[in-house]
Amino acid sequence: MTVLRIVSYNIHKGKSVSGRDSLAALRVNLHTLNPDIMFLQEVQGRNEKNSNLHAQHESLAAALQMQVAYEPNAVRVQTHHGNALLAKYPIIEFENQDISDHGLEQRGLLHGILDIKGARVHCVVVHLGLFAASRIRQIELLCERIDRLVPKQEPLLIAGDFNDWKDELAPLFVEALGVSEVFAQSSRQLKSALKMPELSSELAKLKPSPRTFPAAFPLLPLDRIYQRGFAVKSAKVLKGRPWTQLSDHAPIIAELELP
Repeated sequence: MTVLRIVSYNIHKGKSVSGRDSLAALRVNLHTLNPDIMFLQEVQGRNEKNSNLHAQHESLAAALQMQVAYEPNAVRVQTHHGNALLAKYPIIEFENQDISDHGLEQRGLLHGILDIKGARVHCVVVHLGLFAASRIRQIELLCERIDRLVPKQEPLLIAGDFNDWKDELAPLFVEALGVSEVFAQSSRQLKSALKMPELSSELAKLKPSPRTFPAAFPLLPLDRIYQRGFAVKSAKVLKGRPWTQLSDHAPIIAELELP
């Protein structure tokens, strides 16, 4: 059995809500979490205007002593940003799939495969669009990719910023892919552990959604971690300081057990 600490976090290009550079503080505070795998969105790979915010994926990976895969999605004249996958285990291959739905937004799926003590674990970093119709089409592309490239017997993690504040996307892919959201599963396991069978039917209907945005006072459930092939030990949103000072999103951390 291997227990993994998983973090999903939209780091807002290394800036706080007020616009203050937060990359240095991000390095320190993410290090305290001792993550095994991190799914990061809005990571700035190039910033020719502010060298302190340049190559954020490399800076974080060096500070946390993790391997990293990064691919840009939004490319500008002096900057680009995208998704990053950081891991304490070997990243044996990765690929970015462009899922941009229109010219106003550039979006991608970063799909990496880790070697975790001989097991191939698929990790997909997600940052979906702001428009509902776009998100539906992007989820269809996600499902097609996983059906085509991820064998049923190989563990799977999908995490990131789904921008799904109305909780409408999960029915489109949870059953089809055989995945479950870590908060829903950990909630069910907790109630089972408390041996409350009289509540089991009601608990099964609950689909807790972690509220992660805005970080200062989370109201909207934008960020998710979905898994297949793991046992969920715990899951929580990190609220309050220092997280309110680092990004506009609050991070999610989950402990998952790989058989």
